[in-house]
Amino acid sequence: MKKKVILNHSQIYYTLDRLACQLCENHGDFKESVLVGLQPRGKSLCEKLVDILSNRYNISSVKHGLLDITFFRDDFRRNKDLLVPNKTDFKLLVENKKVIFIDDVLYTGRTIRAALTAIESFGRPKTIELLILIDRRFSRELPIQPDYKGIQVDLYENQKVHVKWDDEKNGNFVYIEKLING
Repeated sequence: MKKKVILNHSQIYYTLDRLACQLCENHGDFKESVLVGLQPRGKSLCEKLVDILSNRYNISSVKHGLLDITFFRDDFRRNKDLLVPNKTDFKLLVENKKVIFIDDVLYTGRTIRAALTAIESFGRPKTIELLILIDRRFSRELPIQPDYKGIQVDLYENQKVHVKWDDEKNGNFVYIEKLING
């Protein structure tokens, strides 16, 4: 399988900084906003954004949590593999808050649909926005679009996007891989 790197370590750093800056422009001091990392792959992205907002932009009041959407998926009972839930680390109420969902790759939109259902357990948000690192533009099954996106890619169905965080050799990077059976 041949891998094609589409974001290297420094490109990811600049992309995350730009996304954090856009969040600051729209959410100011974050007193009325909550970042929600969608488990499992939105966790690292959420943590890195909180770190940038806190350390680079001196915003100490960034409320954030991690939301597991496993049991809210529409394919929950259709999957041949046993789904294993992730730990939900979300001790916040979102009633009348501005919620920003954070995930690494937006593909079909089904994860976001599940997150919209799951977040209802924590209150009714004032607004919900979506921040993603990679937008697979032409693969939506649902009418869901990001409010903030790192980069947009156009791929064939037999290609997959992988986001690697804190790789010992290469740092952070994103690559495209062609699937064997595709």
